[in-house]
Amino acid sequence: MTKRTSRRSFLGSASAAALGLTAAPLLTKKAAAQSAPAAPPVPVQTIPAEKLAALVEAAHKKPGNTDLADGKGTPITMVLTNEVSKAAAEFEYHQHRDHIFQILDGETTYYLGGTPKTPRETKPGEFLAPDSEGAKAHELKKGDYIFIPRMTPHKRVTKASVTFILTSATSN
Repeated sequence: MTKRTSRRSFLGSASAAALGLTAAPLLTKKAAAQSAPAAPPVPVQTIPAEKLAALVEAAHKKPGNTDLADGKGTPITMVLTNEVSKAAAEFEYHQHRDHIFQILDGETTYYLGGTPKTPRETKPGEFLAPDSEGAKAHELKKGDYIFIPRMTPHKRVTKASVTFILTSATSN
C-alpha cells in the first residue's frame, strides 16, 4: 500500500528556505525596530571637489600629511599627503592593514612584494625590513590607484614630487 503525502505534511516538513519564504514578513514592528542598524560611530564626511583642490594646493605649499578621516571610531583612515624627494629607508608591511593609494598629482615608485630580509616587528602586527628580495617596481602617476594588501612588503621612492590620498583599512 502506498502512503499518500498531503500538501499539509509536505509543507510541514519542507524548510522555509526551500519554499522561498523568509522570516522578514513575520517580524513584528517591535522586532524590526530592534534589528535596525545602529547609528554610525562617526558622522558621514563629504569632501567637495573645491575643498579637496584647496587641500591639495595647501599641501603643495607645505608638504606633509592632512587627515581626511582620522580613524577614530572606525577602522578606516584617509590621509592626503604631499612629499618631495623622499625615499623610504626600509620596506614595511602590516598584519592587519590594507592600503589604497590614489595619486592626485606627480609621480612615485612603489616597490612591492618579495621576501623580506631580516624583518623585525616594531609593534604588534607592524614589520620593517631593510630589503625585500624579488620586490617589483611599480611606477605611478597622476590618476593611478594601487591596492596593497596586508602582509605585502612595500616602500615608496619619490624622486620629484607626489600628492596622494592614502586610505588604510584595519581589521583583526
